[in-house]
Amino acid sequence: MKLKKVLATVLASAMALTMLAGCGSGAQEAPAQVQDITLKVWCPQNQVDTKTMEQQQAAFAEAHPEYNITWTTEIVGEDTAKEQILKDVGAAADVFFFANDQLEELVNAGAIARLGGDTETMVNETIAPSVVATAKVGDALYGIPFTHNTFFMFYDKTLMDENDIKTLEGIVGKDTPDNVYNFYFESAGGWKLGAYYYGAGLSIFGPDGSDLSAGVDWNNETGVAVTNYLIDLINNPKVAYDGEIAVSELIEDHRLGVWFDGSWNYDLYKGILGDDLGLATIPTFNPDGNDYQMLGFYGSKCIGVNAQSKNMAAAVAFAAFLGNEENQLLRYELSGQIPANMAAGASEAVASDPLATVIVDEANNASVAQPTNTVFSSRYWTYANAIPTEIRSGQITKDNVQQKLDDFVASMTAE
Repeated sequence: MKLKKVLATVLASAMALTMLAGCGSGAQEAPAQVQDITLKVWCPQNQVDTKTMEQQQAAFAEAHPEYNITWTTEIVGEDTAKEQILKDVGAAADVFFFANDQLEELVNAGAIARLGGDTETMVNETIAPSVVATAKVGDALYGIPFTHNTFFMFYDKTLMDENDIKTLEGIVGKDTPDNVYNFYFESAGGWKLGAYYYGAGLSIFGPDGSDLSAGVDWNNETGVAVTNYLIDLINNPKVAYDGEIAVSELIEDHRLGVWFDGSWNYDLYKGILGDDLGLATIPTFNPDGNDYQMLGFYGSKCIGVNAQSKNMAAAVAFAAFLGNEENQLLRYELSGQIPANMAAGASEAVASDPLATVIVDEANNASVAQPTNTVFSSRYWTYANAIPTEIRSGQITKDNVQQKLDDFVASMTAE
């Protein structure tokens, strides 16, 4: 009994002291230990110029007082991220932006961290499955998609109307002044070129680009017809050719009817043409007596984490922060990139945006998933880019087109 009384007295005293301490004006909980870390971020120029990244870094630091962060921000575009990372993975950024077609090579090199836990849950619950798939290898998630990566059609309303732009034949055949080009041909290293061949039902390594046994069918009768069509198109005097004159130079004087590009240059064109700038899904074309809807490559731009990051927890947290709904909306507001996040995309601002509307329509009705197979990636861009280049130089003609396509297929499928 005495022992019980002693214990009761001790407990009562301890509770009283605790209550007094809690009520004391100067009493505070001991602060959690702050960790000094560095985070290197690679992002494209537009994220720096618009101060989007600066705002997001400040907001993340405020939301995470457990870190004292020294930031290093360097400009590396999504298109060159893989190339720069693979030079020295250990020296590359902790968090980086990349185009999804680079994913498989980054995974094979052990350069990008697999994402799981709350980050994977966030991606799966807030982004459409078809878009999430662009950031996966098998069932493993490696990136956080933040915007769509495809191209669509721009046009000058003073030169073309909505009926003219429905077909490529209508565009090229429109009666315009002699100093006006009706169409601007750009292959973008094979990226835009694929829209003609895939639109006509051809493919490389099957419809999704992953079946090496399916081979390449660009040298069949349809492929020959498409290439002959391109020979006529590229050599048409009403068609401007990339590298010989710039789009911006032409549109300033209303000398270009139609061109293909992406949302990243929308502000540039809008600033030049204003209300005269039109947007639409890419057109149909008819290379062999049949109308085909051109199909542009569709992918995404993603946020990834270096597999060798020395501050992995913070890097993953920051990548997830950059990819959340709030920051996808901020990125849209400041740099015009259409959110991949479904809730952000359904917001009033985005849903009423004609730029967003055309991108969604392009993705749904005039696109094909861009293959990410490493064999495709390591060969296609080099060999496909040679097709329009050699057409322009006169090395590919209608007399030798079959042989040239046979050579292309052999290069793509060589062991």
